[in-house]
Amino acid sequence: MSGAKTLVAVAAGVLLSASAALSIGSARQDVSGSWRSETPSWWTTGWTVVLEARGTTLTGAVTNCPRSSAVEIFDGRLDGDTIRFSCRSQDGRSTITFTGKLNGDRIAFAWDLQGEPANDTDGRPSLITVKRVPDSAGRLVRDRVAERMRTTRPAFAPVTFDRILHADREPQNWLTYSGTVLGGRHSRLTGLTPQNVGGLDLAWLWSSQSTGRFEATPLVVDGVLYTVQAPNDVVALDAISGEVLWTFKYTPAPGARATGGGGRPNRGLAMLGEQLFLGTLDAHLLAIDARTGKLNWNTTVANVADPACKPPDVPQAPCYNITHAPLVVKDKVIVGTGGGDGGRAGYGIRGVIAAFDAATGQQVWRFHTIPGPGERGHESWSGDSWKTGGAGVWQIGAYDPELNLTYWGVGNPVPTSDGSSRLGDNLYSNSVVALDADTGALKWHYQFTPHDEMDWDAAQVPVLTDLAWQGRPRRVMLFANKNGLMYVLDRVTGELLLGKPFVELNWFAGFDERGRPLISSTPRADWIPTSLAATNWHPASFSPTTGLFYVSARERRDPGPGNGFGAVRAIDPKTGERRWEFVLNDALFSSGVLSTASNLLFAGVAGDNGSGPSASRRVDGYFYALDATTGARLWRTSLAASVHGSPITYMAGGTQYVAVSAGNVLFAFALRP
Repeated sequence: MSGAKTLVAVAAGVLLSASAALSIGSARQDVSGSWRSETPSWWTTGWTVVLEARGTTLTGAVTNCPRSSAVEIFDGRLDGDTIRFSCRSQDGRSTITFTGKLNGDRIAFAWDLQGEPANDTDGRPSLITVKRVPDSAGRLVRDRVAERMRTTRPAFAPVTFDRILHADREPQNWLTYSGTVLGGRHSRLTGLTPQNVGGLDLAWLWSSQSTGRFEATPLVVDGVLYTVQAPNDVVALDAISGEVLWTFKYTPAPGARATGGGGRPNRGLAMLGEQLFLGTLDAHLLAIDARTGKLNWNTTVANVADPACKPPDVPQAPCYNITHAPLVVKDKVIVGTGGGDGGRAGYGIRGVIAAFDAATGQQVWRFHTIPGPGERGHESWSGDSWKTGGAGVWQIGAYDPELNLTYWGVGNPVPTSDGSSRLGDNLYSNSVVALDADTGALKWHYQFTPHDEMDWDAAQVPVLTDLAWQGRPRRVMLFANKNGLMYVLDRVTGELLLGKPFVELNWFAGFDERGRPLISSTPRADWIPTSLAATNWHPASFSPTTGLFYVSARERRDPGPGNGFGAVRAIDPKTGERRWEFVLNDALFSSGVLSTASNLLFAGVAGDNGSGPSASRRVDGYFYALDATTGARLWRTSLAASVHGSPITYMAGGTQYVAVSAGNVLFAFALRP
């Protein structure tokens, strides 16, 4: 991107719906209708913008941005008498942001042009004015643009890190696993509302060619949806029709699989520039051309055949793997290795979080989740247990660009349920770690469950937000842990601000002055939650609209089958109090959840984690839309299989979609025409 260049202009040919009215002084000005330039200039002649206002959100298209041919707008907003939106040229090389003021029957816009300027920019006037004209004047252009939007994907535009950092400015796309690098799984799209969501219907579906469980969260970039067919095939689909555009096939090493009953899943991709990034079951990191599906490079992150993982009598024991979506930070791709489960002392992985150059695949830094000799925390492992102590990584991290810190949850120690061979707190298992994104240096950590013997690993996505905390603003992290506590941490320092149960539990007796959990007198065999945990890897959501934190919760009152239920719970992060819950009958998990700025929450029934007493239960696979404020059910459909994928929403061709996977099928829903 070249330096920003600011021009002043007034939008020509703007159409706004009758629902939009802006205040000027005490008067209410209706901005519906068509607008056309009255400034004599060859550059603006015929230049038209088509907008639709829904509440404070604008969608639509502009016919010149600045090059010819219509493109969709993004980040459209109404605020008082101010109109703001952006558009990107079809070749992806330039972006214009318009900020305008309505004044009677005219509109004035300031322009901010970024990227490569068009060849004709020298002829652009410094000031242009538009005037309201009859609606019929814009009808032909409106119809032409609408038809193009319905039938044509935008031209491919590289996904810069600036786009990823400001993903909320283009909510029509889903550029990273969690929607943004902050981990919140919240969409600013407002086309679907509590009033109309009952009209959702199936728009298209795609059946994968694999019988493996479909856990991937798709990416959507400029009309193309990218997903992963288990175990490690990448598929590009047309986001409007579901048509397959290309498929990249990858076969992991024989015997490669996730540990802990997880099968052979993959949870998603990352994208930067013109490349997609995939972590594989045999612990490789791949870069794939997003246009063609061709492999660009293949890097080994860890040795899937490491003999330290494999007892002599179990040569096929699982070892290092990657199941989560990579995280892009600046020019690096960051992944962590899984495989940290097992029951035999002396055999297992030593977990890794590592960063690789996105252009070359060369390693930039490497952080071991178990400290070695001479490193802080090494004393928390007895003997040589640190060499094979597990502490794998199950889920993607988050990133704070102002602090330049990346945050990752770390898995349980090994052996999983018997800690007699690994005495000590076993750092940094069951922790969240804050790492310098440039060097991988540890800045701070917080351990949720020291010396874990319950499989309560930190398998969740850290959610970053800012809250007013006890009268002053705080940069915080929200984390609903498998041990049954919902945490609020200061993400600058790691200080514990709040820890409160979000399920019934009996092992917890408070915190000491350092924030370390105190253990009750209840025998470990009777602890609640059980080793099946209070939640799992299915990601949570935070909504700035409601101020609530939404988690997949599981109540498990004793080890017997049938003695538990799953729910979606809405928690006030300032107090830890539950605002509402939506019970999922006898299923033990919900899927990941998605909130929207229009006060919706989407979630599905995921059954259990694929193993355990409830694995054989029949799961109807319901997928729900809930009121994000009250938890009231607004819409439901059965997908006839466990909904292990996490939903997303996107816009393509002028239509808002909700996509989610269940069983081995990807479903896309939209409002009925």
